[in-house]
Amino acid sequence: MKISRKQAIRTMAAGTIGSMTIPSFSSALNNLSTMTLTGNINQSVCRWCYQKIPLEQLCEAAKGMGLKSVELLGADEWPVAIRYGLTCAMSNGSSLGIPRGFNDPAHHEKLLSDFSDLIPRAVEHGLQNIICFSGNRNGMDDQTGLENCARGLAPVVKIAEKHNINIVMELLNSKVNHPDYMCDHTTWGAALCEKLGSDRFRLLYDIYHMQIMEGDVIATIQKYHPYIIHYHTGGVPGRAEINETQELYYPAIMRAILKTGYKGFVAQEFIPKGPDPLVSLKEGVTICDV
Repeated sequence: MKISRKQAIRTMAAGTIGSMTIPSFSSALNNLSTMTLTGNINQSVCRWCYQKIPLEQLCEAAKGMGLKSVELLGADEWPVAIRYGLTCAMSNGSSLGIPRGFNDPAHHEKLLSDFSDLIPRAVEHGLQNIICFSGNRNGMDDQTGLENCARGLAPVVKIAEKHNINIVMELLNSKVNHPDYMCDHTTWGAALCEKLGSDRFRLLYDIYHMQIMEGDVIATIQKYHPYIIHYHTGGVPGRAEINETQELYYPAIMRAILKTGYKGFVAQEFIPKGPDPLVSLKEGVTICDV
């Protein structure tokens, strides 16, 4: 079954995951020997790409592969990752999701309420990053959206500064997966960082999305890395495995990230197309372990 991240968020919000028929992944787990990674790249995995695997089993597999995080979890799921000695390197944010974000003043009150509740809870669990979104354009020009985002984010960032936690806006493509999404170019995201002027607001550079929108991945990372606090992977085209079946060469990208002095996380966010999703994940982890 093909499922998008937007559909995954909607499904989880509706509480239907628990009613799904869950296949057994015990045999796959038994075949995953413990891996020893170089540790140069702190690796994570995005929960929504592996929905058919119970979270406990995904955490067990992630731990065995040498990962340090399972991310894009809700507050009720953080303790599961922590119980396995993992963190949630990027937490889910507001329940408004991707299309309804900070560029629309109509959402500012709800967003402030959601983040005011979430930030101190995240700190209590030792988390560092909470995701946020610009929202869709809906006919709005980019400059107006930038001003609106800055206005709506300002009080949220003040709370983040107080608690030493990061609010992180994701760069997404508006060409294939998220039509009309506003924060779809690195330059726009960097301009928002400059306007807010806080070290507690940074960008999530999704390599898959930005390859689609911009290309020049390594050059962009080199130029804009001061604004980037987190990375996601994904094969282009199709968001499948990051192996030789797609157009990007991830070892070179990982080395470029390391050369910037980056110490944060890189999360695997591809949708496995192979018969065993955990084998695909293990392959991706190995490719990025430079």
